[in-house]
Amino acid sequence: MNRLFLASVLALSGCAPQAQTTRPVAPVSQAVAPRNEVRQLSWSIARTFPHDASAFTQGLLWKDRKLFESTGLEGKSELREVDAVTGQVVRRFKLPAQFFGEGLAWVDGKFYYLTWQSKTGFVFDANFKPLARFSYGNEGWGLTSDGKRLLQSDGSDILTWRDPKNFASLGQIRVTRNGAPLRNLNELEWIRGYVWANIWQTDEIVVIDPKNGQVVAQLDLRGLLKPHERTGREDVLNGIAYDAQNGRVFVTGKNWPKLFWLRVENMPVK
Repeated sequence: MNRLFLASVLALSGCAPQAQTTRPVAPVSQAVAPRNEVRQLSWSIARTFPHDASAFTQGLLWKDRKLFESTGLEGKSELREVDAVTGQVVRRFKLPAQFFGEGLAWVDGKFYYLTWQSKTGFVFDANFKPLARFSYGNEGWGLTSDGKRLLQSDGSDILTWRDPKNFASLGQIRVTRNGAPLRNLNELEWIRGYVWANIWQTDEIVVIDPKNGQVVAQLDLRGLLKPHERTGREDVLNGIAYDAQNGRVFVTGKNWPKLFWLRVENMPVK
């Protein structure tokens, strides 16, 4: 989520042509979700790295042994490649000042970068060259990919599958925990066939089965960052990246001075 002020919806100039607007959103089943067991996952800190404390982290991903990050706030929103060990920004692309950056995903050799309330997203190649823009009808929060499709959160209990070609809706998932709708779904990461999600304004991560929307596991990360290391109420846990080759989970937060490599026991896998 973001600071509670209206984001600008001014049109972007100087970027690639805008892609097709999304098709109408597919209906979501209103059936009552059954209760299910939610496992509490055990974790420990494997290693701690420096992180840019001025980065209002919105998206985090690991690709080709490199860490990539999207940041938010108007005038400060950037797509970044970050040296995971030193925390230094290796390269960046800054969005025009009117855009409030949000989630980030990689699919089909391209980066997809959402914005919050301007309903505009951006596509970049591997070298951060702008390729296109796309539009959508809801707010942009988190974004991830199963390798073929994109999956978007908007702060509600709904996740929307998106076509990378035009960001059209391909269907939706209603997320529940113990049978109740789970709202404020934020940053997303695809890990071993499941969707991991930050819950805005909390220190927890939930693991969602994309087939039925049920939360099957969760991580309680309270105490991961000490209270004196947070500079404000908006400095919340946000940002999950997965190094699939080595099975490493990385997490950080908005304006956090640290990036954590976590060892997570018995992660769900499909």
